[in-house]
Amino acid sequence: MSEFEGSNFNNIIRKIIKKSLFTERQIEIILNQKNLLELEFSISKGAYYRQVGQSREKLVSLFYSIILLRGLGIILPDDIDVISKLSEQISVINESDIFPEREEEVINVIDRLVRQACSM
Repeated sequence: MSEFEGSNFNNIIRKIIKKSLFTERQIEIILNQKNLLELEFSISKGAYYRQVGQSREKLVSLFYSIILLRGLGIILPDDIDVISKLSEQISVINESDIFPEREEEVINVIDRLVRQACSM
C-alpha cells in the first residue's frame, strides 16, 4: 500500500504538511474538529481524543510562537504579507488539480519564499 493511498490531501498539501509542525493525522483531526472535513477515524475514541488534545496543544503553541515572534519584531509586517499571500494560494491549490509535472515547481516557489522570509 502506498503512503498516499486514502489521503485526504493532494501531493502539494502533503508536502507542506511534512514541512510543518503537524502530522497529516493531526491536520485531519483539526479539520474534523472545526467541521471542515467529515472523517471517520479507525481508532478508539480514547486515542482519537488524546490526539485531539495533542493537536490542540500544538495549535496553541503555534499561536503563542507567532505572537512572540511578531511582538519581538522577528516576524515583520512584510513576512505576514508573504504568509497571507501563500495561504491564499494554498486555498486555491487545495481546491484544484495541479499537473504532476508542476507540483515540484510550486513546492520550490513556496519553499524559496518561506526561506527568504526566514532569513536571518
